[in-house]
Amino acid sequence: MEKMKMKNIYVVLIVGILCLSMFGVLTLNVKAQSDDDWTEFHHDVTRTGSTTEIGRLTNTTSWTYATGGPVYSCPAVSDGAVYVGSTDGDVYALNSTTGSVIWSFATEASIESSPAVDSGTVFIGSDDYNVYALNAATGTLEWTFPTLGPVESSPAVDSGTVFVGSIDGNVYAINENSGALVWNKTTGGGVYSSPAVSGGVVYVGSADYNVYALNETNGSEMWNFPTGSYVESSPAVAGGMVFVGSEDGRVYAINASTGILAWKYTTDLGIYSSPAVANGIVYIGSEDTYVYALNAANGAYMWSFVTGGAVYSSPAVANGTVFIGSTDDTLYALDASTGAYEWSYTTGDAVYSSPAVVGGMVYVGSVDDNVYAFGPSTSGGLLSQIETYAIIAVVIVVVIAVVAFLYLALRGRRRGQNSGQGMHL
Repeated sequence: MEKMKMKNIYVVLIVGILCLSMFGVLTLNVKAQSDDDWTEFHHDVTRTGSTTEIGRLTNTTSWTYATGGPVYSCPAVSDGAVYVGSTDGDVYALNSTTGSVIWSFATEASIESSPAVDSGTVFIGSDDYNVYALNAATGTLEWTFPTLGPVESSPAVDSGTVFVGSIDGNVYAINENSGALVWNKTTGGGVYSSPAVSGGVVYVGSADYNVYALNETNGSEMWNFPTGSYVESSPAVAGGMVFVGSEDGRVYAINASTGILAWKYTTDLGIYSSPAVANGIVYIGSEDTYVYALNAANGAYMWSFVTGGAVYSSPAVANGTVFIGSTDDTLYALDASTGAYEWSYTTGDAVYSSPAVVGGMVYVGSVDDNVYAFGPSTSGGLLSQIETYAIIAVVIVVVIAVVAFLYLALRGRRRGQNSGQGMHL
């Protein structure tokens, strides 16, 4: 009898372990879908604007949040929070699932810079001439770094250093922890462009018409490449090449090591959009109202898509879909291979902000003052994905537990009957 009890206990333990394993697989599945956070402008320090995340398949809005001014800033998404600036001068941290405010921080002027998140800190520039470091969880000020002009460039954070441009004409390298100056490089014009970092080199454009390659450690100039006009577009670095647009209407592909031109492609008007690079294709918008896809190896035209206005937004590429805004007030989703229209959503004003794609959600700002999240609706008490998986896991646990109980009860009953029959005989 004692052996039988122990055997039954082992069965129950095995069932429990199986249930916990199933729940673990489900929760890991959810976690895997949100591991690739979008931590700064155009995804990461290389500024390629691409991710393996699955983009939103429809234009359903999960939530919107109204700030106090137009939103040119591009959202960063990290650890369940969406960080974004507004021309109302505030930096916002919003719950990525519900859009509720976690915290906000007020600067002294408009914000067009996009935040970068690293090691629990949010870095962002403001038109009040400062770069701010804020605690990502609470919004508490950690440090400020003063420049001599508005900071509309978006920070890049690499190896403990924050790289950012200012309209004062400088590129600054700032210690991530202390806010102390590491080095600065003075160009001949305002630096609206956001630095890209790859292989120990910082790449950035300037209103002096040049693209610069700077040593990441000391800021020394490695090369500069002249374009025909202002470079407010931010470089993307991929496959040993630097891709960037210019107000002269051209897209340039420059050898990252030598600064030698590989190819250029001419659109009909200026380019302020920053290129995205994915699967051997360069995607970029132009003031001529088109979104272009070019072969990254040789610049050959692949496709274009016409919108109803100038395209200042920078594309985000997620698992075969290109997301990009236009001054026709619309966010577009296009097939990355063909340029075919997939879906669109019309906001209340122009979309200069560039999308971020995380966990099957698309986040973007609009000049109508709002931040938009496209994904499963949170209205009407619908459950989040993690809640759904948790309920499924509980149901599985209950079903298995009931089956195990019935099995043990039936076995016990049969043994009782057999024992009774034996005694009767």
